[in-house]
Amino acid sequence: MSGLLDGKTALVMGVANRWSIAWAIARAFSREGARLVFTFQGERQEKDVRELAGTLPDSVILPCDVTRDEELAELAKSIQTQGLALDALVHSIAFANRDDLGGAYVETSRAGFALALDVSAFSLVAAARHLLPVLKPGAAVVTLTYIGSSRVMPNYNVMGIAKAALESSVRYLASDLGPRGIRVNAISAGPIKTASARAIQGFSRILDVMEERAPLRRNTDPAEVADAAVFLCSPLSRGVTGEVLFVDNGFHAMGL
Repeated sequence: MSGLLDGKTALVMGVANRWSIAWAIARAFSREGARLVFTFQGERQEKDVRELAGTLPDSVILPCDVTRDEELAELAKSIQTQGLALDALVHSIAFANRDDLGGAYVETSRAGFALALDVSAFSLVAAARHLLPVLKPGAAVVTLTYIGSSRVMPNYNVMGIAKAALESSVRYLASDLGPRGIRVNAISAGPIKTASARAIQGFSRILDVMEERAPLRRNTDPAEVADAAVFLCSPLSRGVTGEVLFVDNGFHAMGL
């Protein structure tokens, strides 16, 4: 039985460990027949990424710090050197200082704001620009966002602003890259227990509220997000671009 991504090559940026949403997406892509390319930043992350990638056939692992244009340019060259071209790019990268994920947003430092926006939003723009030579016509770009972009969520603070910028970037990139046949979308996932999420103060309470109030009365499974990413990178979504797809058991639709 053929998979939805048979014969395709996908770059997944942002795998940190086996709990990462990016890793769930990578596994789903592999299940559907895609070959995976992974990036890592630093020796510590390299060890974990190599260990995980080794469980998927024919995976390629390459270094990249998304805050450095020269490393993104080198990533594109390395992909070409491997004789590969990309059918999909998954961007699952975000970061803010722990001090900026608690307390009052008004206390955010200038440096903390700049860092969060650079890593969490501009990195998508930079990656798309530098990887354009290796993105095939008809390729799909998918990034991960959260409802904190449009609603105030406790202690999400500067990351909410970064996600708002990310979602706006999705729309502008969809317009820029559409004439090349490249689609750009975002998945707004419900809260999931990842290493980065646990840095948010009171995160366990957010999970409780989601379970109480989401129409499906449960929290989001990483596999649900991964399957949505498969859809957005498959021919089934060939007419979808510039979209934010909610995978949060309907929480985004609720009022009081």
